[in-house]
Amino acid sequence: MPVLRAAAAVAQPPHQPYHDDPSIVGFFKDLVEPFGATVDEQRLRDGANVSHRDLVDRLFAEVGSDERADLVVVSHALPDVHPFTAVASHLNMLLGGAAKSFCISEQGLAAPFTALRIISALQRAGRAERSVLAVLEQTTLPTPHPLVDSGELTDSGVLLVLGGGDGLGVSAVESHASPEATTARLAELAADPTGVLLVLGPGARDMTAAPAGVKVHHAGDGSYCTSVWLELARHWQEWRRDHTAVVLCDVDPLVREGHMAVLRPVGAPLPAR
Repeated sequence: MPVLRAAAAVAQPPHQPYHDDPSIVGFFKDLVEPFGATVDEQRLRDGANVSHRDLVDRLFAEVGSDERADLVVVSHALPDVHPFTAVASHLNMLLGGAAKSFCISEQGLAAPFTALRIISALQRAGRAERSVLAVLEQTTLPTPHPLVDSGELTDSGVLLVLGGGDGLGVSAVESHASPEATTARLAELAADPTGVLLVLGPGARDMTAAPAGVKVHHAGDGSYCTSVWLELARHWQEWRRDHTAVVLCDVDPLVREGHMAVLRPVGAPLPAR
């Protein structure tokens, strides 16, 4: 199983100046106008303009320049404000340039869970020993979006280094069609609540009920697909020490699908980085 070896998180980085590039605005118009939407360039001018590359550069600086990988996966739910940057390739370059790299998008908050499934499968097949997963969220969009326009989302990102050995291992990744099915599965996982920690994202907090007696950690507001992953990056070493199972769970507020990842301690505690 993939084992979490290191992690970094960034939230609400400084705003960046607007990049006045007609080709970017033209790209957005070509993308959305055939479907009846309108690009509002003022939204871009007024936004934070923190690109996916900005987030990746900050995250890489946190984990250290000595990190290397043979698989790099970038995942996000919202598009990049600079759509012409191949961010997975950029992160691959930072990590030595020898990895297979690609991006997962258009799946809402399911994207990082899908990424973990792929990483697990490639590890089982012997095609990836050390993987890096980036979960990115930037909020400067040229068209309306219900979550961004509510004013709750902020720019954030997570970088997870996954390999073998000691750490917090990913033992299962699951998806469920409704909040009710998600709640039922949480109850099964916490049937014996001893040592179990449920980490609930904003969508799961409102749409699911945690089983009685189980410890719960709530991810804060202000994120969509990065929610539980921000908490994992910040707390994974203490969770590994204090719990026998950590269940990351969130429900997509747009489609109401539930997603969860079950992590369990593997081996001896790692030294603090």
